[in-house]
Amino acid sequence: MEVRKALTCVLISVFLWAGDAQDSVPDSVLNCCEGDVLFLLDSSGSVSSYEFSRMVDFLSELLLPFSLGPDQVRVGLLQVGTEPHLEFGFDAYSSQQGLQAALERTKQLKGDTNTVDALLVARNQVLKPGVPGGARPDLPRVLVWLTDGVDPGDVREPMTRLRDEGVAVLVVSTGHGNFQVLREVTSPPTEEHLFFVDIDDINIISEDLRNAIIEIIRAERLQVKSVTATSAQLEWRPVLAGTGYYDIQFGPVRTGQIGGSVGPGTSPGTDSGPFQRITRPGDTSSAQLTGLRPDTTYTVTLTPKANLEFLNSLHATFTTQTVNPPQPEVQTLSTVSVSESSSRSVRVSWAPLLPHLIQDYQVEYSALPSGPLRVTSVSNRQNSTVLTDLQPDTTYLLTVSARQSNGKERAMSVKACTQEEEEVLPALSDLQLTTVGDESVQLRWKGSFDGLRGYWVTWERGQSQRSTLYLPPNRLSTTLNHVPSRARVCVSPVYRTARGEGLCCTA
Repeated sequence: MEVRKALTCVLISVFLWAGDAQDSVPDSVLNCCEGDVLFLLDSSGSVSSYEFSRMVDFLSELLLPFSLGPDQVRVGLLQVGTEPHLEFGFDAYSSQQGLQAALERTKQLKGDTNTVDALLVARNQVLKPGVPGGARPDLPRVLVWLTDGVDPGDVREPMTRLRDEGVAVLVVSTGHGNFQVLREVTSPPTEEHLFFVDIDDINIISEDLRNAIIEIIRAERLQVKSVTATSAQLEWRPVLAGTGYYDIQFGPVRTGQIGGSVGPGTSPGTDSGPFQRITRPGDTSSAQLTGLRPDTTYTVTLTPKANLEFLNSLHATFTTQTVNPPQPEVQTLSTVSVSESSSRSVRVSWAPLLPHLIQDYQVEYSALPSGPLRVTSVSNRQNSTVLTDLQPDTTYLLTVSARQSNGKERAMSVKACTQEEEEVLPALSDLQLTTVGDESVQLRWKGSFDGLRGYWVTWERGQSQRSTLYLPPNRLSTTLNHVPSRARVCVSPVYRTARGEGLCCTA
């Protein structure tokens, strides 16, 4: 049966080996691609055992040249029957040996041609990025449908959903299916993605179908990373297997040259400066370009050199970063001070307040010499905070850090002392005054408190004169002489830190 389409695929920036050995793996496919390819195989009863066997053999030949693995091509096989059956998913095989063995073990399901349910499984479980065992995000996804064309069901809607979600749909029909339906579900260009072929001649489309898949999932081989003002990192997929070397030429791009290529031995930009040339061994996959000029567009050409094979060159263009003049450093933190100190808290303040530069402030504090470290975060619109739950009469080390949005940080430290905790001092009780003679009185009181240092006795002597007397803590009485009539006499307990509340009597 005559094949209705002829596919010509020109592979740009992919390594090509000369020669065409039909019995060997096409080297042009090795390391060429990154993507997930799911084959939807008609395994229903409308397909004869002979046809099914030919389809599996066709898949084996079609996939043999591809490099498999988590960072290259992954393959899955979903069979169509009464119930869909996932023969193997994308994570199953990362080597050709395992994949080929799995294809040999594949058995036909028979039963009805329930293509619609199989497409639901493909969309929700296999080709959906992010689900366990599903497709990889941001990489091409391809669905290749192999069918005999007999009563596939209403596949238009599920196929359209897959295509709307970015899945490329390719179709191979070995029977007399509805051409209009198959053309509607195939991703454009249909002349390159839709195949009608007799089952006995199916192998003649292997190269065309393989090239169509490669055109969708081929990956850029030469990447430029870590570009600075004066350097850049080149990375590529190794193809020399340790033999030969890589020839790298790079230089500034002339005006109007961006997007073009540079041939070996030619200057990439004689108007802007001479090109440079470096080489790397065949077992390497990266190179560092140094000595570049800031804010300059460069073109780079990488050519693999082997003794027996000819390989195409790869090209890339990149622009170095601009060198900005150094900016004066802003003092994001110049002063830190402490105020409002009490026995249990202190207020720490800082300046200046720069919310447009500062992401937040962090205050660390601990009791000296070895107290536990405590940390609190403060908004970039505050210039102070109160630290609470501190220990009385204790020295603390406080550190304020101003953390900028660009990752820089400036810190300053200061010491702070909490006040002694105010004691509740017991007051004197039961003061008694008794007259014992002319201008003499006897005083008696009750005391003996913890921390008592003594008693302070004061009395008036007339004409605004005042006399005082200090007594030890074991004295609970005394006699005062020359006390005028109606003089006021007071006794107060004395403690280590202050004088307690006393009592007074009038003579």
